Amino acid sequence: MVRMAVLGCGRIGQMHAQNILKHPETSLRGVFDIDDNSASAIAKKLSVKKITSVNEVFESDEIDAVLVASATSTHADYIEMAIRYGKPILCEKPIDLDLNRVNKLAEIVERSSVLIQIGFNRRFDPGHRSAKMALSNGEIGDLHQVIITSRDPEMPPFSYYKDAGGLMRDMTIHDFDLARFMLGSEPVEVFAVAGGLIDPEMMEDLDDHDSAMIIMKTEEGKQCLINNSRIAVYGYDQRVELLGTKGMIQSNNKKPTEILRFTKNSVEVGEPYQYFFLERYAESFMAEITAFVESLKENKPAAVSFNDGHKALILAEAAYLSLKQRRLVKIEEVI
Repeated sequence: MVRMAVLGCGRIGQMHAQNILKHPETSLRGVFDIDDNSASAIAKKLSVKKITSVNEVFESDEIDAVLVASATSTHADYIEMAIRYGKPILCEKPIDLDLNRVNKLAEIVERSSVLIQIGFNRRFDPGHRSAKMALSNGEIGDLHQVIITSRDPEMPPFSYYKDAGGLMRDMTIHDFDLARFMLGSEPVEVFAVAGGLIDPEMMEDLDDHDSAMIIMKTEEGKQCLINNSRIAVYGYDQRVELLGTKGMIQSNNKKPTEILRFTKNSVEVGEPYQYFFLERYAESFMAEITAFVESLKENKPAAVSFNDGHKALILAEAAYLSLKQRRLVKIEEVI
């Protein structure tokens, strides 16, 4: 059993803690949160130890690995601590909101042999992974285009936006990683348009965006379109489409069941999509823990590396530069 601790007891931290408890190859040795009340509540709910300091987590001989689900501003610091103490770490995205900070951290990571996996869980979604496998097996021939749709069911509260770091770094960064995963090569050009179509006043106050489209191209000419919206009245919309010389593959949304209803007033009426990311990507969150454990036990490279997180953030910065200057941006400008 891999003995793990969770840093961060918010919504996603609680989910990770429960998954570690359920996973057949891991055990949860404690939880920590800077908010002592949150840590106490989750520790009590899950009947595990409440850890009182971050140092205790990294210094403990009874903890083999750490899962970081705390505020983004802590991620880079915790990765540095993991390297210092030789403790494998599975860290939620993004690595940090500041690319310069991540650039400097990358130099430290490069000299380290500590396992660092970044939490881009969508790579592990059964549908998305099957689409990638079919592509790799040549089922659609040479890949020409990737279309990624990611739309939330409702807007986050104002308080969430203040610390999120902007749409591209908070939301689209998942899609940048998924795009790299599907394309199989690095985008070299980015063009982005974005705006406040849902709540213009709040977006203006925050200097943020609630709607965006990003176009990317690789050196070989493969194309990718990402479209994001902070609200879709019909539910959490998560789709990937791959177009190649021999056909197309789609990884579509999930519903609680696939039942269809037919009446005199309507036909083929299905159930709503699974509400949000905790439900839609439940299998992928568990699968990323499995991948982390396999890498740890078999001494394999991380399934989603620090470098993957770094490159996704570079794409986000390129998108922001494109927005600011209203032009196509070459990735080498950001690097």
